[in-house]
Amino acid sequence: MIRTLVSAALCTCILAAPASAGGSLSLSFHPTSPQDTRLLQTGIRLYALAEGIRDGRITQKGYGNKAGLAQNGRGNVGIVHQEGRGHDGTIQQNGNGNAYSLFQFGKKTSGHIVQNGSNGSGATFQFGW
Repeated sequence: MIRTLVSAALCTCILAAPASAGGSLSLSFHPTSPQDTRLLQTGIRLYALAEGIRDGRITQKGYGNKAGLAQNGRGNVGIVHQEGRGHDGTIQQNGNGNAYSLFQFGKKTSGHIVQNGSNGSGATFQFGW
């Protein structure tokens, strides 16, 4: 279901914009049920484990990118991954046991995430052209 919705959204945005036009597409996932929150949190933590990430990491491939990660609390995992150029992204986590991933691809996307509370999770994927 989610895969179909994501595919439809991408196709609509690609077909609606001329090839020369600049723009971006952001997809954010913020679970509302405790089960979905734990599922996404587990996925982020498994990704972090596979990548050798303990608490957080900023990865930048490209140029002109800006990123920040601030964590206030214990057991938080924050990941900012940027590929391309001109991205601006931050994650601020206040509380304990939170997990969030921000992935930016292409060019000139901007994403700023603030997590307050404990045991939350979320993920944002941004694509710029």
